[in-house]
Amino acid sequence: MRGMRRLFELVLTQSRAVVAIPITVLVLAAIGAFVYGAAVFINGITEVVSHPFPVGNKIGIFLLDIDLFLIGATLLIAAIGFYELFFERIGHEGGRRMPQWLQMHDLNDLKVRVISMIVLIVAVSFVETVVDQVSGTEVLELGAGIALVVAALTVFIRFGGRPRNEG
Repeated sequence: MRGMRRLFELVLTQSRAVVAIPITVLVLAAIGAFVYGAAVFINGITEVVSHPFPVGNKIGIFLLDIDLFLIGATLLIAAIGFYELFFERIGHEGGRRMPQWLQMHDLNDLKVRVISMIVLIVAVSFVETVVDQVSGTEVLELGAGIALVVAALTVFIRFGGRPRNEG
């Protein structure tokens, strides 16, 4: 029975290597978001230079860039979090350490960082919609929906993120 338990523990310990798949996919997706953001920026600059007026509808292009870069950063933060949670801390062997805000100690740290980035992305997307939208009613409805989602995520972070004894 003891040998079987050790074998089972070994298999479970080695199975964490499966997490390399989402880490790789998240890093590739982050790179894709960064490259796509750069392409949107280059396209936006050429559009603004060729037709600089009216300015109002050109601002949305740059807000889209912010969104894409924030999405890329969120994907990268998730990849780093998975790596630190399942493998080891990054940069502890004499090299540069990760910034304190990026160090993941448990799954709750990762959830809080990703949710915080999602709130930021939603806020930028809302501003992008406001800039491009003509109907005040649609903007108001979207804003109310976003406010409810942000409130729910805030409540989740505050009350649902940690076991009761950790505060």
